Amino acid sequence: MCRKRSKCSFSRLEVILVSCLTLMMVVTVVLLVLHFLNQERQGKWNPSETTPQYLLGVGRADCTGPVAEIPLMGYANPEQVGGGLLSRLYSRAFIMADPQASRRLVFVTADIGMVSQKLRLEVLKKLQSKYGDLYRQDNVILSGTHTHSGPGGYFQYTLLWITSKGLIRPSLNAIVNGIVKSIDTAHQNMKKGRILINRGTVENSQINRSPFSYLENPASERSRYASDTDKEMVVLKMVDEQGQDLGLLSWFAVHPVSMNNSNRLVNSDNVGYAACLFEQERNRGMLPGEGSFVAAFASSNLGDVSPNTRGPFCVNTGESCNNPQSTCPTGGAAMCIATGPGGDMFESTRIIGQRIYSKARELYEEASQEVTGALGTAHQWVNMSSVTVELNTTHTAKTCKPALGHSFAAGTIDGVGAFNFTQGSVEGDPFWDGIRDMLLGEPSNETKACHRPKPILFSTGEMSWPHPWHPDIVDVQIATIGSLAIIAVPGELTTMSGRRLREAVKREFASHGRAGMDVVIAGLCNVYTHYITTYEEYQAQRYEAASTIYGPHTLAAYIQLYRGLARAIATNTVQDLPPGPEPPVFNIANLTLVPALAVDRAPPNTTFGDVLQEVRPQYQVSEVAEVTFVGANPRTSAENVTEHNFLTVERHNSSAASWQVVQNDASWDTRFYWTKGSLGRSNVTIQWHIPGGTEPGLYRIRYFGHYRRRVSIFHIVTVPFEGTSAAFEVTAP
Repeated sequence: MCRKRSKCSFSRLEVILVSCLTLMMVVTVVLLVLHFLNQERQGKWNPSETTPQYLLGVGRADCTGPVAEIPLMGYANPEQVGGGLLSRLYSRAFIMADPQASRRLVFVTADIGMVSQKLRLEVLKKLQSKYGDLYRQDNVILSGTHTHSGPGGYFQYTLLWITSKGLIRPSLNAIVNGIVKSIDTAHQNMKKGRILINRGTVENSQINRSPFSYLENPASERSRYASDTDKEMVVLKMVDEQGQDLGLLSWFAVHPVSMNNSNRLVNSDNVGYAACLFEQERNRGMLPGEGSFVAAFASSNLGDVSPNTRGPFCVNTGESCNNPQSTCPTGGAAMCIATGPGGDMFESTRIIGQRIYSKARELYEEASQEVTGALGTAHQWVNMSSVTVELNTTHTAKTCKPALGHSFAAGTIDGVGAFNFTQGSVEGDPFWDGIRDMLLGEPSNETKACHRPKPILFSTGEMSWPHPWHPDIVDVQIATIGSLAIIAVPGELTTMSGRRLREAVKREFASHGRAGMDVVIAGLCNVYTHYITTYEEYQAQRYEAASTIYGPHTLAAYIQLYRGLARAIATNTVQDLPPGPEPPVFNIANLTLVPALAVDRAPPNTTFGDVLQEVRPQYQVSEVAEVTFVGANPRTSAENVTEHNFLTVERHNSSAASWQVVQNDASWDTRFYWTKGSLGRSNVTIQWHIPGGTEPGLYRIRYFGHYRRRVSIFHIVTVPFEGTSAAFEVTAP
């Protein structure tokens, strides 16, 4: 022992013991630090893990609708009608509320072309009947992924009503009911949890399809960016208070047009494939579309962004047509098409979807930055055809009544238009202008001047029969989750338009004491208003500019409006925002050019579900198993049964002497083709593209349908049926 004020001395043994204890303590601390750093890197640990910030709910529901005879929405190609199913369509809902549930936000992204005003109003009406004032127009955001391979028929404004062949009630009902059901599921499963945010670059997944328009933007502005597309993906990781996965919500700018306008199979395209991959990985052992984990890949500023990374070339000569008009020396614009990166559209969809999924998975695993803070929402209805824009301190401008330019009819390199229209048209065509004037009426001088240099093909803002052709009243909406702001945009922003809007909103928040906000753009929200280019891009009048329906100052107007919403949230004055003029609701009859459902008939000496062409006895992995059945119109199933499954692939379990379902019609490895015959007859062909990793064994394919049978002159009944292929063996390659 050492006495007070005496000089202490230690034995050699004591020195060794103290040194060992010190070393053990240092090693322990280092190991703990490394452990927590590793957990944080994997997104499994966070200092505030015991104090979750929010109540979170996620939900997914089918919104596929009829898969046959219905126009597919996106390319406006009258010949592109549904003829089967590649993958089911889903609505994915995310509800975020503060711990007291006094404030909440709903974000929904659905596998549809875009959200229509009629669709949104019907969803809000159903939510009000269920939940009262809990879910409203100010705290519910509805977004479309923008797949061009989903059924149309859910619009009230005449232009899209015409291209959808009218109002198709089964299609509208499927989407409305799917969205509401996904919100119901999220509402019922809310639990305490946390949100982590991460961001990163997605490579080799997109190109700018209007690079000549992009080059019209100031060089000083372009020099600030490394690419003419936004490559950043933003990921929100949602976990419960134990750190268990709940869901992924992400935004990335790419058009879901890997499936081109020759496709007839309903599907969710590249972003839907990415969602399928992510959900199947997290919902281990579940079939596609099943399981509690929800992964959503929402649209962003994708207006001029294509997944067809090989770029445009002349399909008749093979030479490049990457020119301002996107035309070929022989065949004109109709021959200039972008493809890739795969050998066909199915392979391209898989490649782009896989790349998007892989980056999202990496960002999800590494997410560690927590989102904290209060929830906020701001919403207004705005008459976009008459917004006064303050360009600077001395000059103002106005938006215009809606109109589409000549280059709108040219289409894009992802889906070309018709006749002799080309992109980049700044002058009208006497022939087409004459036909327009005769059939639809000539645009007023005021509208012509307002849209200049756009040569107007359709002055939709001045066309009102049988209903207005385009919306005047649109939604503008921002939601904030702590330091994250989501801008809900009712259209397709181009790359530079999105950058300008994000920066303007970010600056607005910073000027009111909320610096450092993360700002993301959610595209195709609430109502569809086509494209939004920059003022400079508008001068080039390629497809995107010709489709900027409110004129050259559309972007400036939106920036002004969204800055106002950001200011209201930042200064806690949302209650002072005028709600604006509510949109009209048209009493649209169920008038459609889609053929009426007929009575189904089977060929003589057969019945529904009989096999017409049998599978082979044996297949190797990577081959295609195929069987053809006596079929019935798939619309009958869609109109009479909720979430009907058309097919299964089943593997024989010899130990249990039973068949186990391993694939269904939501799988990207199955394809369901319907072929319409005469006199009510039709065939169904089911393919299973046997994927790598398939376990060798005995398999079979089953088909499930419904046929319409007349029992009396006034009475038709719907009868379920099924068919089963012969068993076949799958062997290793």
